[in-house]
Amino acid sequence: QVQLVESGGGLVQAGGSLRLSCAASGTIFTINAMNWYRQAPGKQRELVATITSGGNTNYADSVKDRFTISRDSAKNTVYLQMNSLKPEDTAVYYCNAWGRVIGGPPFDSWGQGTQVTVSS
Repeated sequence: QVQLVESGGGLVQAGGSLRLSCAASGTIFTINAMNWYRQAPGKQRELVATITSGGNTNYADSVKDRFTISRDSAKNTVYLQMNSLKPEDTAVYYCNAWGRVIGGPPFDSWGQGTQVTVSS
C-alpha cells in the first residue's frame, strides 16, 4: 500500500557529510511520523531520528547536534542530513513511516535500507 524508497547512502571519510532521502508513495491519506533507524552489524536496530506531522523532532543522544531530520510534506519525503560522521555511524539506515491510507487501515511501512559506511 505504501512504499518507501531510500537514497543517498555511500562511503565517506570520518568528519564528512551525507544526506539521506526517503520518498513515500501510495494511497496515502496522512503520515503521522517519519523515522530513520539504523542497524550496524551484530547490533539491534536503533531509532536515530523522528519527525512528526507537526514538525516536532527527536534524536538519539549519539547523533544530537550532528544529524538533522527534515521533511517535505508536499512530497511525502523525509531527509536525514548527517554531518561530522564517525566510524561508529556505519550501519544500514532504514526509513520508516506510519499513518493512514485513503479509505483504509493504518500503515507502518519500511524502506529497503541504504548502507552508510564511514572510514577512519
